[in-house]
Amino acid sequence: MKTRINSNRPFLYIGTIILGLLFALPFLYTIYTSVIPMRYVNTLTSPANWTFENFKVFFTNDAYNVPRWFLNTVIMTGAVVLGNLVINPMAGFALAKLNFRGKGLIYWIVVATMMVPYHMILIPVYVNVAQLGWLNTFWGLTVPFLYQGLYIFMLRQFFISVPNEFLEAARIDGLTKMGAFWRIVYPLARSSLITMSILAFAGTWNSYLIPSTLANTPEMYVLVVGLNSVKDMFFENTPMIMAGVVLSTLPIILFFFLFQRQYIEGISNAGVKG
Repeated sequence: MKTRINSNRPFLYIGTIILGLLFALPFLYTIYTSVIPMRYVNTLTSPANWTFENFKVFFTNDAYNVPRWFLNTVIMTGAVVLGNLVINPMAGFALAKLNFRGKGLIYWIVVATMMVPYHMILIPVYVNVAQLGWLNTFWGLTVPFLYQGLYIFMLRQFFISVPNEFLEAARIDGLTKMGAFWRIVYPLARSSLITMSILAFAGTWNSYLIPSTLANTPEMYVLVVGLNSVKDMFFENTPMIMAGVVLSTLPIILFFFLFQRQYIEGISNAGVKG
């Protein structure tokens, strides 16, 4: 049986490579089209004809401010990811290891929030943000999203698997519960935290509906919203459109490839326990 599996392994590798190339082809086409002049669209041309002029137009055109939109996206995404790295682990740890009144109710409330699409509560969020005076500010774009029920649930499942003996040993050494969490338990969740970071990064960077609702002035546009606002200007210019697509998707791909190993480990460790 083992020999048969080994003999089939080259075919599995070949099949995986072919599938990988098939999935990569659309993005490779996007990158290729973004660096060629309009007259070469849907044709193959040598690298001598490739140019970054399409990207230069995006970043230097006075009709819109792509550098500002890019910076807004970086600030919003960075703040949301950092907030999730602090709030979600603390909530997950409390639900996994601490005993307090109402713990079960809070847990099921967290689970229930996972079943409600965010679009259904967008109007109440808008009203609250408006009442706080946070429309068209980074406060409105970040504070409501510094935690996510899904990530709290995922981290709770991981923290349940951490032996209680670790916490007891930390208490004997004089650490408080928060000290034990930050110095012992938190580092153990590295793979799960990176998994959460990748998901939060991708979801925030690509977010369109929420930023376009809470920030409607060009100065506060994020990249996806800003590029969508000028797409009609380049509707017939395919390379320009593809350059915009690359600008909005390449950071996510790079972020994923930097942490792909930890992401896979985090997914494998996020099984349902307890």
